[in-house]
Amino acid sequence: MVPPGKPFERPARLPLWLRRNRDPESLHALKSRLRRSGLSTVCEEARCPNIAECFSRPTATFLILGDRCTRACSFCSVAKGSPSLPEPDEPARVADAVSEMGLNHAVITSVTRDDLPDGGAQIFASVIRAVRITSPGCSVEVLTPDFSGRQDSVRTVLAEHPDVFGHNVETVQDLYPHIRPGANISRSLALLEGVKRSSPETVVKSGFMVGLGEDEAQVEELLSSLRDAGCDVVTIGQYLRPSRAQVPVEKYWEPEVYMKWSNLAKSLGIGYCIAGPLVRSSYRAGEVLEEIRSTRRNTVRME
Repeated sequence: MVPPGKPFERPARLPLWLRRNRDPESLHALKSRLRRSGLSTVCEEARCPNIAECFSRPTATFLILGDRCTRACSFCSVAKGSPSLPEPDEPARVADAVSEMGLNHAVITSVTRDDLPDGGAQIFASVIRAVRITSPGCSVEVLTPDFSGRQDSVRTVLAEHPDVFGHNVETVQDLYPHIRPGANISRSLALLEGVKRSSPETVVKSGFMVGLGEDEAQVEELLSSLRDAGCDVVTIGQYLRPSRAQVPVEKYWEPEVYMKWSNLAKSLGIGYCIAGPLVRSSYRAGEVLEEIRSTRRNTVRME
């Protein structure tokens, strides 16, 4: 593990397996549509490497509750600072965009809003309701912050029955003080466990990055913890430094290691582990949900 305060070292040249071509035309078309609606996506704010592929489908992960985060995670490029008040018409605008895009699966996430009494849970719930009204055939996935451990906020979101409830642990436990100083991995694991206990039928999902200074033993320990928390789906991807303002990459893990981790996760009892250098928590999320639903239907028929 790389100790906090280690002097800056220029990361190695980006490996070939992490280079992607972009389709400027698809990117511009969807960005223009989102700007007309006054909406942001985490795909843009976090500089996701899969943005061209997802925007060309089209699909997107909508970023609600503004574009400024109240925490200062050292890996993240989302703007930090004092956020604006929630916008009452935001749920309707997201729902209209989902309908206009013809999405079959909508992913809703947010910045962390420690300034709000419920952490933004009511807005999450309102967005789910609005999407269900305008696009009744669309499945809804939420990727929430930790709500500062407030279980009542979790219940507020669960009351709207999202198809997938996601919350990312982001990194291994030992790196939290350096990488996620405002977060607590025990709190995150408790949130995931509480979701599965309260709503067993809901798909519970989490994800984390590698390349921040962890070792294989720490990754294996984290996978065991996510299994214990009741996760149905786990995603693992390579950390890519968005800009020089974020912590540098400590290691580029080779593609074959992700297959090893995916197999380990499944052997531990995690039903679905999507792992790869360019995997992100919402990558092909709709396809994963459909596969889970198909498996569950087949299991019921066999019984």
